[in-house]
Amino acid sequence: MFPSWSFANISFFQPPAFLMIGIPGLEAIHGWISIPFSSMHTAALTGNCLILLAVRRTPSLHQPMYYFLSMLALTDVGLTVATMPTTLAVLWFDRRLIGFNACLVQMFFLHFFSVVESSVLLAMSFDRFVAISNPLRYASVLTNNVIIRIGLAIVARATVSPFPLPFLLKRLNFCPGKILLSHSFCFHADVMKRACADITVNIIYGLYVVLSTMGIDSLLIALSYTLILHTVMSLASPRERIRALNTCVSHILAVLVFFIPVTGVSMIHRFGRHLPPIVQALVAYVYLVVPPVLNPVIYSVKSKPIREAMLRVLREKRKG
Repeated sequence: MFPSWSFANISFFQPPAFLMIGIPGLEAIHGWISIPFSSMHTAALTGNCLILLAVRRTPSLHQPMYYFLSMLALTDVGLTVATMPTTLAVLWFDRRLIGFNACLVQMFFLHFFSVVESSVLLAMSFDRFVAISNPLRYASVLTNNVIIRIGLAIVARATVSPFPLPFLLKRLNFCPGKILLSHSFCFHADVMKRACADITVNIIYGLYVVLSTMGIDSLLIALSYTLILHTVMSLASPRERIRALNTCVSHILAVLVFFIPVTGVSMIHRFGRHLPPIVQALVAYVYLVVPPVLNPVIYSVKSKPIREAMLRVLREKRKG
């Protein structure tokens, strides 16, 4: 049962809570769907925490490349923690209510961690460019102080960019009634469409956030790999070319795993109004669940030092 809200004589209305749909059309089997979802959330938390412990406890991994990998893992943990409670509450207990302010807080952190992940992937592409184009200066360019500054700049950028979004939503008048969200989490493009007001400012600023962060980052990543390929092609030995490119495979896969779903979510919310709701929901879940799950797998498979360090941490945990 959902609470009854009285809307008589209200000229400006903000709902005390939203109703989250979960996966539309599949409500009857939410309990079964919760099994793979909870498994993926557990895998994401376990895998990324293992990477963090492996880098921390292995002195040989105290290098720029692995510091950036730690940032990526920490971001994936944050993204998982920000969305997991409401997702599992809907699937496990059919608890579909989320308070208006709680929704705005979750929305901010969802976009915050998305911008952080995009920025970290850009920083990792810069790391690969320096390592391949100028390996002799790699350690002197990417010092610990430089990495700390990059990390602080990423956090500042991710805080400032989505910070106005909750306030832009709070100024809107919403339609009286039970307001349904398309997902089991709060996403700006989804929430703003539930308003009974002019959302032009929200649309413009939301588009600005996407283009000024993930849009620019994807272009700069593409540019960095263009320069990397130019450098690799100048190497005389085919073996050296393959070895240089092999150091980029993990990062390229991580970029594709993140940017393809996030592009799909942005495009669907802006241009896919006529698509079935279940398609919108599934694309959004892929965007939030798949990168945190796959990133530890990608790096543990492709990076022998990370794989060995993670196995060492597991062995120590078992002995402990």
